[in-house]
Amino acid sequence: MAIRRLLRRSLSSERRSAEVPKGHVAVYIGENEKRRFVIPVSYLNHSAFQELLFQAEEAFGFHHPMGGITIPCSEDLFIDVVSSLRKT
Repeated sequence: MAIRRLLRRSLSSERRSAEVPKGHVAVYIGENEKRRFVIPVSYLNHSAFQELLFQAEEAFGFHHPMGGITIPCSEDLFIDVVSSLRKT
């Protein structure tokens, strides 16, 4: 699946550099172990992603100890949501 490769490449490149490219945001995904992904800021406006943000707000309020947005969902669900956003 192309989106998985893209996201994994994003994850591995971000391990080498803490910088987030302009127009992107780092998010931490996972229910137990957190993995960092870098996504376009434009995804934050989509209703499917808004639901993930609502879950994050319910779980953490506006305090995100990882330094970025932490979303308490499975990696598979996150990849499904991002895949659907890329198609639009």
